[in-house]
Amino acid sequence: MAQHELDELDEKILKLIVDNARIPFLEVARECGVSGAAIHQRVQKLTALGVVKGSEFIVDSEKIGYDTCAFVGIFLTSPSTFDYVVQELEKIPEVVECYYTTGQYDLLIKVYAKNNKDLLRIIHSELQPLGLSRTETLMCFKDAFRKKLPINFSSFLTAE
Repeated sequence: MAQHELDELDEKILKLIVDNARIPFLEVARECGVSGAAIHQRVQKLTALGVVKGSEFIVDSEKIGYDTCAFVGIFLTSPSTFDYVVQELEKIPEVVECYYTTGQYDLLIKVYAKNNKDLLRIIHSELQPLGLSRTETLMCFKDAFRKKLPINFSSFLTAE
């Protein structure tokens, strides 16, 4: 997507809806000084361009029984197994994120488990049967922080 398709109104809308995905469009319209219909059209445009990929509720994993969080670095036996392994990882409910990476791991996944024993079950029963070379597990003690991407179009709007 070309960055020049976005303007200052898009930036203001994104800042408001990223901060609060449940904000009513009419409130966004008031903040932006445009009609509710204009906001609706802009959000549809941002969605069609792939800038906005949806909205989500953030669930506290521990409050629903997932006390263990880990990142698992995956070493594949062969690069030809990438697609197969990713498809199979997507089927495992406790695997919530998956990234192709540079460095020592071929893939890096984020896994939530009920406890350490459950994490061991996931590694032995779900991951190892995928024919991986090996894995390396990094345990998360707690979230230090999580933040949204900064939204600042001025750097590329003025550069053109």
